[in-house]
Amino acid sequence: MDSDTLWAALALVLVFEGLFPLLAPGGWRNTFRKLLDLKDGQLRFFGLCSVGLGLVLLWFST
Repeated sequence: MDSDTLWAALALVLVFEGLFPLLAPGGWRNTFRKLLDLKDGQLRFFGLCSVGLGLVLLWFST
């Protein structure tokens, strides 16, 4: 993987991360409030699932 691909991937992450607060700021704020109420273990589980899904998608894309 070259550096251009890495920068393109990071740029896409920023685009996707910015879509929800851009299109529905109230819903994004409510979702964020709910995330703040979760326990550490619950947040870690969602983080683990996200990392796992990302690794699986990377594995299938190569």
